[in-house]
Amino acid sequence: MTREPTAGVSPVRAPDSGSSAGVVDQPALTALVHLASERPRIVAFTGAGISTDSGIPDYRGPNGVWKRQTPLTVQAFANDPATRRGYWARRRLGYSVMADAVPNSGHRALATLEGVGRLRKIITQNIDGLHQKAGNDPGRVIELHGTTHSIVCVDCGARTTGAEIQRWLEANDGIPACAVCGGTLRPATILFGEPLSPPVWAAAIAAVEAADLLLIVGSSLVVNPAASLPLLAKQRGAAVAIINRESTPLDELADVVFHGNAGPALGAFVTTLTETIPDQESGAG
Repeated sequence: MTREPTAGVSPVRAPDSGSSAGVVDQPALTALVHLASERPRIVAFTGAGISTDSGIPDYRGPNGVWKRQTPLTVQAFANDPATRRGYWARRRLGYSVMADAVPNSGHRALATLEGVGRLRKIITQNIDGLHQKAGNDPGRVIELHGTTHSIVCVDCGARTTGAEIQRWLEANDGIPACAVCGGTLRPATILFGEPLSPPVWAAAIAAVEAADLLLIVGSSLVVNPAASLPLLAKQRGAAVAIINRESTPLDELADVVFHGNAGPALGAFVTTLTETIPDQESGAG
């Protein structure tokens, strides 16, 4: 059922000076806590910016991944053995960055928020699995772009772990093959030119439609269709808050905007909220 549009909330935007590490803009924090105190059904939507403090680079920032390498397309991976060989060679060297990454204060804050019954779902564009590592229920994490920690055979559908393939890559040269059928392996992630999984996208839409506060953290909000989720939230009458280092195309849509690091902002928000709002059953709703 569609809720009434957000009422009685003036947009609050943190000054750019709040982008310094550890600095939290108090007016934006106060406004966010006020929103959440009146809206218990919180859904988080996270992007690469929440994981940068864990040592995982973002994609579109000044030093992002796409500044250094060409995005991997599904067509090239499927049709070009040299592309597949290059992917597995890069993964051999780089997978440990994600495998060994430790959740930061932003991830831990969202796990705490779930633990006190205020966070219903996390919709993430990230493939690093850090929300689950931080303690969020895997059943409440919707991975829009899949996970790098799983490898799938395109021929028979068999799956194996990223860790198992990493052991193979470190012991062998070349392109790994499926242990079941000998077929082509690929990461269980969404490649460029590939649509999102329909069931996963449907789950994300359902989560947003059930939310009364969509908390966006570390997303540039330029990748569609995921960038349409804040618009859907507003159409359904939910409040929208954005925490991101840089401005986004949807800042003017949001009720609260904080330009700064995810960790300090989320930590201060969750600490303040849990001090003022009684715990609710984490399984509610």
